[in-house]
Amino acid sequence: MADSYWLAEPHEPLPVRRLAGPADVAVVGGGVTGCSAALELARRGFRVRLHEAREVAGGASGRNGGFVLRGAAAPYDVIAETVGRERALALWRWTEESIAELRDLAGDAFRAVGSLRLAADEQERAELRREWEALTADGLAADWIDEPGGRLAGRYPAAVHHPTDGALQPARWVRRLAARAAAAGVDVRERSRVGSLAEAAAHVVLVATDGYPSGLLGPLEGLIVPTRGQMIATEPVPERLFETPHYGRHGFDYWHQTPDGRLLAGGFRDVALDSELTAEEETTEPIQQALEQLVADLAGRPLRVDARWAGIFGLVLDFLPVVGPVSGTDGLWVAGGYSGHGNVLGYACGKLVARAIAGERDPLLDLFEPARLLNDPS
Repeated sequence: MADSYWLAEPHEPLPVRRLAGPADVAVVGGGVTGCSAALELARRGFRVRLHEAREVAGGASGRNGGFVLRGAAAPYDVIAETVGRERALALWRWTEESIAELRDLAGDAFRAVGSLRLAADEQERAELRREWEALTADGLAADWIDEPGGRLAGRYPAAVHHPTDGALQPARWVRRLAARAAAAGVDVRERSRVGSLAEAAAHVVLVATDGYPSGLLGPLEGLIVPTRGQMIATEPVPERLFETPHYGRHGFDYWHQTPDGRLLAGGFRDVALDSELTAEEETTEPIQQALEQLVADLAGRPLRVDARWAGIFGLVLDFLPVVGPVSGTDGLWVAGGYSGHGNVLGYACGKLVARAIAGERDPLLDLFEPARLLNDPS
């Protein structure tokens, strides 16, 4: 029970294509960002070699909750206050467009079922209300729900439904993305760890490992903070309890029900927050017990747990991604720091950084500038 429910799904091996000599771009990390960037670069004529230390999707891309959420990790009104309404709206619209692309590419790995953000108390209800008002004022689709019923009755005083969102089998999706990249000419090398920039043997190196330490980022190393997210998957439940992904308590609780009826639940990092700022993919008893209690409360009875696992995501204190060239090292780029929202942002930022490497700079990169983590405006 120590590995991801998602990664256990059988799959076909990737097509093999080997490049002779140096690549134009070496991508380090075979998750959603790396595969997205590699595919975009290959389509633009670059010789690309992708290195993954384990298997494609073996990191956070195959170990997350399977949520497809628009926007950033912080609420819309908070981001709008931080960067301005115009840029916040551009960011949200960009992620909505990315979800539409993901839906078309992912096939049956994606379910367009929306998502439900829940208020666990009156304070969070007021926060949700402010976000809903900001979203609707700027023309973004969102539905306010007072006192949700069914299994949520009495537990959550309010919710916001986000119709643009959905649920994902993330490992299946990223494996498909990697297969597209390989078909486009990318040399995908699984179980290939890059120990140094010289070892990458490329004119440009893109580090796309999110929260997993690469040892390649110099002064940026560790500033995208490794953070553990723990998950469980239960036995199949015959009743259809939840149609959409749910998340509440500021993202500390989240769950959804798979097509075969299992409840997948994650979160509760606040049970032992200090211990969860780690790159170790181990589950811990206090958080696992809290997750078991959550699904028992939601189902109305204890449920057998069939899988337990953990994955590492990259936390950034301003909750915006980190995408762009790494100052001080020619040819070194980074894309990561999604603060737990990597399924959409990872795909979108992979394309964004690939286009930037190709010479097409998007204004969104100003928000994601890596130098801000060093308090370096250059």
